[in-house]
Amino acid sequence: MPEDAPNPATHDIGGAARFRCTPVEPDDEAPPDAFGKRVDALRQLLAQRKLMTVDELRRGVEAIPEGEYHALGYYERWLRSISGLMLEKGVVQPEDSRG
Repeated sequence: MPEDAPNPATHDIGGAARFRCTPVEPDDEAPPDAFGKRVDALRQLLAQRKLMTVDELRRGVEAIPEGEYHALGYYERWLRSISGLMLEKGVVQPEDSRG
């Protein structure tokens, strides 16, 4: 890699040699499970209320540290991003998350 080339982000694993593999057969877009449906519903509600955008969701997912990113599932990453955005914007406070 040239010296002036930007380092790829953690989430951008497509070009990383350790993640290259043979093509995967599509599974006809398996629907999300109940957890995934709830997280997506939350995302839609927050977007309708103009509290977050898809670009902000993506920024939050891309900011997850590498070790955590690979340990989380797809919708868990979304939820981590949504939580961080709502804290960042002051919609919820850290103490709101305590049971």
